[in-house]
Amino acid sequence: MRVGSFVLAAQFPGQGQGEALHRAVRSAEVAEEAGLDSVWLAEHHFVPYGTCPSAVTLAALLLGRTRRIRVGTAVSVLPTVHPVALGEQSALLHITSGGRFSLGVGRGGPWVDLEVFGAGLDAYEKGFPDSLDLLLRWLGEPRVGSTGGRFPFREVAVVPRPQEALNGQGDSGPEVILACTSPSSVRLAAQRGLPMLLGMHVGDEEKAEMVALWNRHARAAGHTPEDIAAAAHISAGVAQIADRRLDAAETLQKTMPGWLRHGLDAHVTVDGRRRPMRDPVAYTELLCALHPVGTPRMCADRLAATSERTGITRFALLVEGSGDLAATEENVRRLGAEVLPHLG
Repeated sequence: MRVGSFVLAAQFPGQGQGEALHRAVRSAEVAEEAGLDSVWLAEHHFVPYGTCPSAVTLAALLLGRTRRIRVGTAVSVLPTVHPVALGEQSALLHITSGGRFSLGVGRGGPWVDLEVFGAGLDAYEKGFPDSLDLLLRWLGEPRVGSTGGRFPFREVAVVPRPQEALNGQGDSGPEVILACTSPSSVRLAAQRGLPMLLGMHVGDEEKAEMVALWNRHARAAGHTPEDIAAAAHISAGVAQIADRRLDAAETLQKTMPGWLRHGLDAHVTVDGRRRPMRDPVAYTELLCALHPVGTPRMCADRLAATSERTGITRFALLVEGSGDLAATEENVRRLGAEVLPHLG
């Protein structure tokens, strides 16, 4: 079982954006010190829900500051960028980090981001599969051209090729993961043979159903039983550790609703459509019920139960729910020192 942290760089009420980003960087550095497997970086634009607008840029910083831990994007929002530009950045990070970079991509939402970056609503509603395929071609072929869609261009050389590892030993390039929130995205991931990142808003039963659906679509697409069994899906969640479960839950219930309220409410749709947001208090309570929130033993048991029910063995856990730097660092250290040993 591989346990990592999920970093939003959340801006809690009363905090500055620099404070949120500093806590994000420190939590990642402490994650390596604490023995966690990975750090996963979220990306958001124009909202205090998350103050990192470029997960791949922050990943570059953290790869330079660490030596062992895997750093991934969770996710880079593909409709707002050129797939070739993201592919180039990913290849660069993969090669120069010695293969420690993972590229998570997702469709995002119908937000004003699409207007600001000139992508348009079609990039979100219709263009995602084509953008994903162009990105995958860039990461897998020596030369790439495109004759249609949003990004037509003549054939060009892929430089640097992600298979050109620094140690002279070729490899398969960076891992690519697809965020999945619907049956259509599960089907897309399965057809391309990509592992899924499943959100923290759903529980074990729904995640198990999504894994089963992925398996069916992957078989139909001709993927081998070995490849299907080896798919390393990731479950996103929340982790808060305390000596008593009540204390862990109260920590999150005091801080997260305020952050969720002003973070989620700040989202603006590109076309004026209404997007109902979750009730912040009820959502916090749901997260506390679904995920490892409590004593170290309880947290380990919760992770083990999720893994047994879903077959998922990788976790990306939000550790900054307290909104406080010192408390976040302590939470990460306890995750490494007191929870991981129970997991084997």
